[in-house]
Amino acid sequence: MLQRRHLTLGLLAASATLALTACGQAQDSAQKAPIAPDQALATLAAEGKGFTVGASMAARTVYVLFDPQCPHCGHLWQAAEPLLGKARFVWMPVDFIGPKSLPQGAALLQAAQPQETMTAHEQSLLAGAGGIGASSSIPADIEAAIKTNTELLNRLGAESVPFIVATSASGQPVLQAGAMDTAALAALLGLS
Repeated sequence: MLQRRHLTLGLLAASATLALTACGQAQDSAQKAPIAPDQALATLAAEGKGFTVGASMAARTVYVLFDPQCPHCGHLWQAAEPLLGKARFVWMPVDFIGPKSLPQGAALLQAAQPQETMTAHEQSLLAGAGGIGASSSIPADIEAAIKTNTELLNRLGAESVPFIVATSASGQPVLQAGAMDTAALAALLGLS
C-alpha cells in the first residue's frame, strides 16, 4: 500500500467532499516507487502522454489525469475551458473506471483535433450518452501510453480522478483530486 502523504490542509478538506467530486477505484499493490509531490511535474512531463490545450507558450503547465468515463472529469474539462488563455493544460487519459476507458482514451490521444473531440466527448458523457464511439483496435504504443499514465496516477497516490498536478503561483506543488468550478480551479492554480 502506498503511504498517504500530507500535502496541505486544503487537500485534507477536499478529501471530505471527494466522493461528490471524483471517481475512484482500489489501488494496485504491485506498483513502482511512489512519486514525491516535488517530482510530480517533472515525472509526468518525462513519462506521461496526453494532449495539450490552452496557451502553448504559457509559463504554467497543468497536468490533468482523467478517465474518459468519469463525469467529474467532464465537469473539470468544462471548468478549465475559460482558463485556457492563462495556462497550458495537458490532459492525460487513464484506464481507471471501465471497459470504455481505454478505447475512448486512445481515441482522444489520436484525435486530429483533440480539443474539439474532447468537448464533444464530455458533452455526450455528461448528457448520459456514454461519450464518443471508439474502436476496440488500439495501437500498441497508445495502449502502453495509457497504461503508463494509469501507473503514474497510482504512483502519485491518487485514489480518484480527475487528478490535477501543477504548481501554485508561489511555485509550490499542487496535487488535487476532484472536480471544481472555474473560480475554485483558478484560485487553486493562482490564475485569478
